[in-house]
Amino acid sequence: MTTLGITINGQVHAPTEVRDDLSMNDFLREYLGMTGTKFGCGAAQCLSCVVIVDEPDGTCHTNPTCVTSAASFHGKTIRTVEGHAKNGELSPLQKAFIRHFAFQCGYCTAGFLNEGQVLLEQLAKTPVPRAGLEERIAEALDGHLCRCTGYFKYHEAVLDVILSDAKRYLMQEPRG
Repeated sequence: MTTLGITINGQVHAPTEVRDDLSMNDFLREYLGMTGTKFGCGAAQCLSCVVIVDEPDGTCHTNPTCVTSAASFHGKTIRTVEGHAKNGELSPLQKAFIRHFAFQCGYCTAGFLNEGQVLLEQLAKTPVPRAGLEERIAEALDGHLCRCTGYFKYHEAVLDVILSDAKRYLMQEPRG
């Protein structure tokens, strides 16, 4: 048994005794009832199970939960798909996913949403030129699998959010 202390979507969950072999996916779903993080392939290949890990230096990244033990998240701060909406208001990315119907069965949506959010936060800190945007989105979403083949819709929704706030996410071109 391991004692787990973790902050999820701003809420501290500690101390909690967990089995050493308990996956983070099972901890979220079975211990906390947070079912937004899906269990897809069980081999960290489809990435429907990723959560956002917030690092102390202000950076963030996604991490699969299906093959990663809950104990390895001890002391970390993470965000799940349940943490995107604030005060009942969907995030701009969630709204874009709905506008672009960027889901069909919805199973992979949480992983794409988390990855897209990480990209938005990275671009807010380090904007890219408009010319490199499509490739940057494709790189960010690469590796996520969608059984319904909704890749274009996910890409389109992320692009929409970025272009709707271009001053925030894109390098400003010098005026000539």
